[in-house]
Amino acid sequence: MAEVSKRTNILLWVLQALAAAVFLMAGSMKLTNPEALVKFTEAGLPLWFCYFLGAAEVAGAIGLLVPRLAGLAAACLAILMTGAVVMHLTKLGGSPLVALFLLLATVFIARMRGLFPRAQARASAASAGK
Repeated sequence: MAEVSKRTNILLWVLQALAAAVFLMAGSMKLTNPEALVKFTEAGLPLWFCYFLGAAEVAGAIGLLVPRLAGLAAACLAILMTGAVVMHLTKLGGSPLVALFLLLATVFIARMRGLFPRAQARASAASAGK
């Protein structure tokens, strides 16, 4: 894990909790709300993709709250949000600002938490021993 100050760590946890809440809500809506399915079909996307994205968002939300998985979950969610921004700009219409904000937030979390914290910790320990 990247070395962060106590204040930055608190900021990251607050950001992770907020992002997790948003992704949990958005993913749950895709899994349970028939209106989400209608929007996907109107955009020319298959129904299974709506369920896949909903499950990925729920899993990512949970991953954001698990310290060892937070960086990897954030990186995966950033990939989803890149697709969401593109979809808003090309097919869905509407403002991509929420998706863009979530993209920036997840990139920041992934960068600060690191994708593989154990490997980074071992590399830091090895370089400190030299």
